[in-house]
Amino acid sequence: MQSPLSSGLWFLYPVAMNDRNRPQITSEVTEGVCRLLYHHRMACLTELRLGNGRRLDVLALGEKGDLWAVEVKSSVEDFRVDQKWESYLDYCDRFFFAVPMEFPRDLIPVDVGLIVADRFEAAIVRAAPEPDRKLSAARRKKLLISFGRTAAGRMTPGADGDIVIP
Repeated sequence: MQSPLSSGLWFLYPVAMNDRNRPQITSEVTEGVCRLLYHHRMACLTELRLGNGRRLDVLALGEKGDLWAVEVKSSVEDFRVDQKWESYLDYCDRFFFAVPMEFPRDLIPVDVGLIVADRFEAAIVRAAPEPDRKLSAARRKKLLISFGRTAAGRMTPGADGDIVIP
């Protein structure tokens, strides 16, 4: 009988789980989040520069124009060092943190959504509450136009696709 390694099935986990670095973990969690949101009928764009100068890990657009922001945290250190997440709240209808499976979930504030993910799957562990204030019509329009332009720009050969969302 062949082992998984000799049969070629080992490719699913090319790097031991403990040997992953922060960029690998971030990439894997982001991939899982985008798969999950796709199944929720949302289109995702990653690495978006917002009008406030911040870079958002994932912005997802729903069928009715709803916008979900997802900030990926690869480790406890990454979460504790990064204090800019509240600046994303003005650019979305709902806000989530996405973390790897082994992340201590009690560190995430209770007033935001929580997604737990790896590269193959993800789950919404805690739904994001609706914000106290809605996006203004003007901000929503700018976000929707920029979302479409960014997506199209990334599909255009030779374009850098880096459109700032005001």
